Amino acid sequence: MKKQLLDLQEYLAQNNLDIAYISNPSDINYFTGFYSDPVERILALLVFPDKDPFLFAPQLEVEAAKDAGWDKDVFGYLDHEKPFELMAGHIKAVAGTPAKWGIEKDDLPVQKLEAIKSQFPDAQFPTNLSRYMENAKLIKTTAEINELKAAGAEADYAFEVGFNAIKEGRTEQEVVAEIEYAMMRKGVMHMSFDTIVQAGANAANPHGGPEKNPIEKDELVLFDLGTVHNGYISDSSRTVAFGKPDAKSLDIYKVDLEAQYAAMDAAKPGITAAELDKVARDIITKAGYGEYFIHRLGHGMGTSEHEFPSIMEGNDMVLKPGMCFSIEPGIYIPNVAGVRIEDCVYITEDGCEPFTHTSKELKYID
Repeated sequence: MKKQLLDLQEYLAQNNLDIAYISNPSDINYFTGFYSDPVERILALLVFPDKDPFLFAPQLEVEAAKDAGWDKDVFGYLDHEKPFELMAGHIKAVAGTPAKWGIEKDDLPVQKLEAIKSQFPDAQFPTNLSRYMENAKLIKTTAEINELKAAGAEADYAFEVGFNAIKEGRTEQEVVAEIEYAMMRKGVMHMSFDTIVQAGANAANPHGGPEKNPIEKDELVLFDLGTVHNGYISDSSRTVAFGKPDAKSLDIYKVDLEAQYAAMDAAKPGITAAELDKVARDIITKAGYGEYFIHRLGHGMGTSEHEFPSIMEGNDMVLKPGMCFSIEPGIYIPNVAGVRIEDCVYITEDGCEPFTHTSKELKYID
């Protein structure tokens, strides 16, 4: 059994928990090597302190779970069946009637929790396993870092394709289509999130997306993208110049790049997440753009694009080797331009190393 599962079993035993109900698809993948988004269906990993775990999945996913390398039981159900009633039968066959449950409270919908309670009316739910998962996934192993490096290399290729796809009159959405088609041809079938290409003032909306507006000459173009490699993700941003942007846009880029380089240099064991955020934020604020840096410096990443820890003000967690997170200062001035430069990194014994290596010096595209 994978060490991650053995560690969870030990945690359950130490905390007098009878069962863990793992419902987050990324966390199921972390323990089993199998990833699927069940949408409205039920996918769960049931773990016990002293019994073998099992997967409960839609029948149409059972063989896929086995093919992914899961060598314990997989119990399936058909769409017309009552999944929680069937699941309860399997749980009782393995562990009787568990009283104390650990659940992922950040992930489990109320409706599904109520369905569990209907089968186990005396069950108690004292432990939020979401906090356990944050810490369990916090320090990546060498094998995990190697998977993240491979995902980073795929992101670098995606940037190359995207930069080459920029043409006058081509829309942001058309550039996204070029990127994702090229990645599929390369065998990368899943991006880690919806690919973002935003040009000019549209890039000042940091959670916006690609639109049908044509990319015009003499503006900045922001790319934010990533891939999924064996369940591990990449996430990176670059901003390039199409033609010759105005002086204001170029100054925004210069300041953001300085902030990103400074944070990369400062990221090492011993610094806190809040201190690292401040390194980048102080540079942007001193340049007069502080009000336009409107999000945290970074977020953890691994099997999903947003994990623990948050690199932000108020988080006094001390960074340690093996932690993986993004460093992505951004400056977004409405109706002018937006710039974000991002690498995900892992902390080493004396600094940090990025997973992506596409140059951050401003690239001019004619």
